[in-house]
Amino acid sequence: MIDIFLTPEHKTALEVRHTKARDGRERDRIKAVLLCGEGWPIAKIAQALRKSEASITWHIGDYAKRLKLKPAGGGSASHLNTEQTQQLVAHLSDITYLHTHQIVAYIQKTWKITYSVSGLNKWLHHNGFSYKQPKGVPHKFDDQKQSVFIEEYERLRDSLPDDEPILFMDAVHPTQATEVSSGWIRKGVDKPIETTDSRTRMNVVGAVRLNYLTEAVVLDYETVNGSTIMDFLEHVKQKYLSSHTIHLVLDGAGYHRTKEVKYKATELGIILHYLPHYSPNLNPIERLWKVINEYARNYRYISTGKEFRQHNRHFFSVTLSDIADTLNSRINDNFQVLETAN
Repeated sequence: MIDIFLTPEHKTALEVRHTKARDGRERDRIKAVLLCGEGWPIAKIAQALRKSEASITWHIGDYAKRLKLKPAGGGSASHLNTEQTQQLVAHLSDITYLHTHQIVAYIQKTWKITYSVSGLNKWLHHNGFSYKQPKGVPHKFDDQKQSVFIEEYERLRDSLPDDEPILFMDAVHPTQATEVSSGWIRKGVDKPIETTDSRTRMNVVGAVRLNYLTEAVVLDYETVNGSTIMDFLEHVKQKYLSSHTIHLVLDGAGYHRTKEVKYKATELGIILHYLPHYSPNLNPIERLWKVINEYARNYRYISTGKEFRQHNRHFFSVTLSDIADTLNSRINDNFQVLETAN
């Protein structure tokens, strides 16, 4: 019996490779290795994969000795043995390198083994790695408080009658500066776009009810402060005048927590539910602000402040109603759960 020990990281890498492998024989080899790593006996693996015990023993032996997963003659063996591969997978899961040559240098320093950049790129792909950006997370967010909030929110959402709406509220400050982002452009072609770095901006306060985006309350103000928020709460109440109680989810900004704002909310029958600190991922209206950029700012050169304000106001007064039905799958309470950065 050949024993194979797979770390969680290495197991994940094999599973990723299995989903990408086109050759059924290679997929069978990967399954055999994974099952062996999970403690399955050779006979049981052979029965599950409908192969002979001798073939399964050979496949697992190929992997244990040479990390070979491709069938007959399929690719060269890795310079790293099984233990070194598992250690490198764990290391790369912990440390993010910007350039392949840095990993080449790490392998040379650690094990005195030399890889070419192209050779190591192939190794990285075969072991489930790809070149992409990490996800940024607020450095002070509290994952436990976020979990508690999600549980309390779901309990509240599921218990409320239809005439007690839950709205998500936030302020945003779009600027006139041109927003340049990626898009489909022909290969070999540089597509110039006029830009401006104008600092002209709007102060927008909005509140949305999920699945009822046409009911969005969005206003722009000269500034955002406690008086602004009290005025905005009045507009929210007018929108839902028939609702005896309105639930409003918002962040803990100072102007959201003033005594005057809390008193005004109570007076209007609005219950304020404050998000945990540093939790934009728990406020779906943040996704609406991204939609504004897509429709009103991305790729647009806007020459004057007046035109800039008109573009944004047109989005809220006209465009949002036109596209609301297409946004329900995007602006919802399927919250992104953040992981603490290493």
